[in-house]
This record gives sequence, structure tokens and C-alpha cells, in this order.
Amino acid sequence: MRPKKFLLMAATLIVTLLFATVGAFAAEGNGEVDWERGMITARGYGVPNPKFRLPAQAKLAAREAAKASAYAELLATIKGINVEENTTVENFTVENQVINTNVQGVVRGAQIVSEGWAENDIYYVEMVVPMYGVKSVASAVLQPPARREPIPEPVPSVQPSMPTTTTTTTTTTTTTIPGTPSVRPTSGAIGGYTGVIIDCRGLGLKPVMSPVIKNDQGQAIYGHRNLDPDKVIEYGMAGYSYDLTGSSAARAGNNPLVIKALRVENHNSNPIISTADANRLLIENKASGFLESLSVVFVR
Repeated sequence: MRPKKFLLMAATLIVTLLFATVGAFAAEGNGEVDWERGMITARGYGVPNPKFRLPAQAKLAAREAAKASAYAELLATIKGINVEENTTVENFTVENQVINTNVQGVVRGAQIVSEGWAENDIYYVEMVVPMYGVKSVASAVLQPPARREPIPEPVPSVQPSMPTTTTTTTTTTTTTIPGTPSVRPTSGAIGGYTGVIIDCRGLGLKPVMSPVIKNDQGQAIYGHRNLDPDKVIEYGMAGYSYDLTGSSAARAGNNPLVIKALRVENHNSNPIISTADANRLLIENKASGFLESLSVVFVR
């Protein structure tokens, strides 16, 4: 038996024996990853040990058991988060002991947001861990690139697409039609864009912590190697939303460039846009710098 596996089994047995003398706990697979809010939430449940006759002792025992259950749920949920493509947090923790220790520390620092007695004399504790920021999953897992690479230049042989603008009573949306070149030659920036929204609705986009935007020639035009690693840990590379105008899409500002993705690749984690649209995106970014500011939203 491998030493690491033996230690993990031993630690699990110790925790189980400890709480068997205090209260019963159960992990019920109820951890949740909220990509829109950037939070991981889990509930744990504890049952009072009947050997404690005083109500205060019973409550304390049940609460400690519920906390242990919530910690276990959080850890299991965090380890299942995809960092990139088909690589999970668990893959990183197995390969790197420092990352494993960091993740354990993030779980131990989880915040209790709700607790109390549920039905049938079961105590519950609900805990949250942030995806990004100080003492977050990102701070525990994401590693800076060996060398920061510049955001690429547009492909010179492809004419950039020309956005079309539609205005409602509350918002102005600029959209590009996938693969459509501009109706008039324009290699210069239109300017004024505050961010970009990549519309991936209907394509089965899978959220990941480190996505990559590519053009349809296979060139990566936006990824963690292009960005300030401290900003990535603090804010994440992109926001995820279910619509173009909701609060989650506000990250792209009040005048976003909206681009419709052609498809998604790499286990459905990376959106692919036309090279014409990618050229427009890169030209506008050079004028406004919204990619470096991480003003990027994926709608799924």
C-alpha cells in the first residue's frame, strides 16, 4: 500500500472514531459550486450522541459532528472542481503536496454562514469557501506561469469582423456575427468597449478556473499565461453567467463587445470564436485593455 494512501485512510479512521464518541456525522454529497457567485457551499449534519444527558452537551456534540461533515463535503466538492480542461483540483493535490496542504488549509478556514437544528433532532452547519481572493481555492491551487506571454496580435490575413449595435431602453449591446468579415475595411479600433462577453449558450460550456479563448485556427488568444497571476487569483479569469444582461454579466461593464462562440472544445471548457471575431477582439483590447483587466464573461 502506498504511504500517502495509508496516511489518508488512517486520518479518516481517526476522525471517524473521534466523532463516534461525540456525535454521528454523515457526508451526503450536497456540496455545490456556484460559478456565478464564485463560492463553494456545503452542509454537514450531526446527530446527538444519546450518552450525553445534558442538552448543552448534546448540542455541542452534534454541532462538532456537523462541522466535521461539512468540512468533508467541502473538501470533496473542491477536489472535483475543474481547473483546466479535464484536470481537477484533486489531480493537483495528488501531484503536489504543497498544493494539497494549501487546499486543506482553505477548507479549515471555511466560514459558517448558517447553522441550527433541522428536523428529527439533527443539527446542521452550512459553510462556504470563496473560489477567488485571499485564502481561496485559487490561492491554494493556481500557480504563476514560468513566463508571462503577451496577448497575441491579430491574424493579418483575416479582416476583423464589424460589430452591429442594438439599443434597448436599458442597455446597449454590440454583437458580432460568427465568421462574418466587416462590411467595410476597418483594421482600427472602434473604441469604448468595457469588456467582452462570449456567448456560448446552447454549446454545453463547462466552467473551469483557467479557461482559454481560441480562434478557429486553433490559436489561443486569451489564457492564464497572458495575465497577471495575482489578478487571476483575486478575481478569476472570467465570470460565468446565464444571460447577457444579468448581474453576473456586469463584470464586462456597461458597453461590452458581445461575440457568439462557434463551438467549445477541450472537454467543453474552451470557447472557439471565428478568427475575424478574434481579430476584432484583439484590436479593441489593444485600445481599451479589458482583457488584461479580466473584464471577461462567458454566457452558458
